[in-house]
Amino acid sequence: MKKVLLFALGLLANSGFINAQELALVRDNDKFGYIDTSGSMVISPQFEKAGDFKEGYAAAFQDKKWGFIDSSGKWVIQPIYERVKEFNSGYALVLNDDDQWNYIAPSGTVLSTPVQDKFYDFDNGVAFYRVGEKIGLIGTNGKVVLEPSYDVIKPFVNGYARVRNGDQWGMISKAGSVYIPVEYSELSDYSSKAIWAAKGESFGIVAKGNFTVVENTDKIWDFTEDSNLTYARRDKQIGFINTKGEWVIQPTFDKARAFNNGLAPVAKGKKWGYINEKGEEVVPFNYRDAETFSSDGLAPVKESKLWGFIDTKGKMVIPAQYEITAGGLSLFSKDNLKGFRNGVARVKYKKLWGFINKSGDPIGGKWYQNAENFSK
Repeated sequence: MKKVLLFALGLLANSGFINAQELALVRDNDKFGYIDTSGSMVISPQFEKAGDFKEGYAAAFQDKKWGFIDSSGKWVIQPIYERVKEFNSGYALVLNDDDQWNYIAPSGTVLSTPVQDKFYDFDNGVAFYRVGEKIGLIGTNGKVVLEPSYDVIKPFVNGYARVRNGDQWGMISKAGSVYIPVEYSELSDYSSKAIWAAKGESFGIVAKGNFTVVENTDKIWDFTEDSNLTYARRDKQIGFINTKGEWVIQPTFDKARAFNNGLAPVAKGKKWGYINEKGEEVVPFNYRDAETFSSDGLAPVKESKLWGFIDTKGKMVIPAQYEITAGGLSLFSKDNLKGFRNGVARVKYKKLWGFINKSGDPIGGKWYQNAENFSK
């Protein structure tokens, strides 16, 4: 049987589906269906297995075969396939009865490509293309974008991907052009803020073709799009550097996570609190664990064994009575978020899953066997 390898799932939906409503996969009485952000059941639980919506379509399993439904629950691709991957960049991978993988459009049209053996999902408009031990790229027109020339290509992030030849890393654009030469022993994912790298035991920042060493640093975490600061480690302690590699907050913490909404969770010993971008304590170190603030202005914090939510002033606005996880229960879930997103948070309450609003009320007033994050 020909092989299929999962190419990283993109986070950006196709522009044609921007106005589609978000739906969440839920499991009730051992069947899967979908709710909207108000908690109303939009597609009644009827499937044995199902996936999250992506680009307006979700994989669903019926009569021992996979197909795809739209947001009304209507079959747009009949369940005739042995296995499927989710839609990305206008195509999904499907496996037919002849053990043949193909890229198909929502119309069912098969994309012709030069791929002979290992198939990878499309992501950001390109898919990996392997010949022998080398990997290149093909586009959504089925044509080669980049001849196989790297040992490894990592998932694209905002149009750029890390690549490796031998023990050295660099970065390319989705057009296949070199963005950072393959000359680093370690390299972060792309961020418009800054990219860190390592040469031997030296860690630093890559900018405009130059590598600036951050002295005595043995680890740097990726920059996010939410702050000009990221955390780094020196002498077994963690602090924060800026996009120039300058220490803005000296390394005095045992653990840390990213800044968002101007605050970052940090730990001293076994207790977590929050600091601002000046390094000032804003939320006292009272918690067993703490996660990054969401854009909704709330952050999950752990008291004893359960999680609640605080606001940016440190006030507990939703009591600690939930379990949370970044993982998902769908066969296709990747990189699901902890905490609030667009006004709701996925939580577990007394062995059941569901969503709460910013007042702590369960949306739709119901809990489920399983629940996924919203997608469209």
